Amino acid sequence: MSALEIDIEGIGFWAPGWPDWERARAGLRGEAEADPQAPVKPSPTLLTAAERRRAPQPVALACEIATQACAASGREPSTLPSVFASALGDLLITDYMCTTLASAPRELSPIRFHNSVHNAPAGYWTIAAQCHAPSTSISSWHASFAATLFEAAVEAIADDTAVLLVVYDTETTGPLVKVAPCSLQFGTALVVSPRANGKCSLRLRMNAASEDSGAQIEMPDAFASLAAGNPMAAGSLPLLAALAAGKPTRLQLPAGARSLLQVDVDA
Repeated sequence: MSALEIDIEGIGFWAPGWPDWERARAGLRGEAEADPQAPVKPSPTLLTAAERRRAPQPVALACEIATQACAASGREPSTLPSVFASALGDLLITDYMCTTLASAPRELSPIRFHNSVHNAPAGYWTIAAQCHAPSTSISSWHASFAATLFEAAVEAIADDTAVLLVVYDTETTGPLVKVAPCSLQFGTALVVSPRANGKCSLRLRMNAASEDSGAQIEMPDAFASLAAGNPMAAGSLPLLAALAAGKPTRLQLPAGARSLLQVDVDA
């Protein structure tokens, strides 16, 4: 297949100690440490104070990084089609629902059930941003980041428009820890557009899996720990590290059982 060429117009980032892309980029370069005074959880200004208090972790995280990416790109959030993704979904709510159904099913909270659906973060975002553009929510286990990047690139080029990409995962609790371990919150967002404006560009090509894994990206220990503790961090940090380094790089990101997404970074 022909390569898909896209520009990155803006980046959002949130992880414990790394509340935005500027600090994370410096950290990936080895020029900064995690901020011990950073908020322990995201608090997106796009949501009202009441919504911020009630919002599940994935909603708050997704809205925070999406807001950052839109601001960095200079794009109006209400105009952007979007692709949201989580490898695991909201496992805190899943654990709550399973426990409640097993012990006291009549006590199940309708609001928490409502928030359990996979596209809840996308729904909160489009309502808060007053966005009527199309939105897609996907999951592809540990290949979720590559699948989302590819989906956003296809949509951007097919419709000749900028697209907001938002990926995130939050902590696991209860018995689910054994099957879907995730020990910390992590999320990143990109605004991508068809290649035209000369900003940092990517060329994407879906390939069959092979022994050629592309460049092995070295990261500071703090970011290696993020990758070990969160599947979405593991999927996205190699690309973010390449972008932070600011030099041409070829990556091969897992995109499925027998597929790799080849990503050429023109920094």
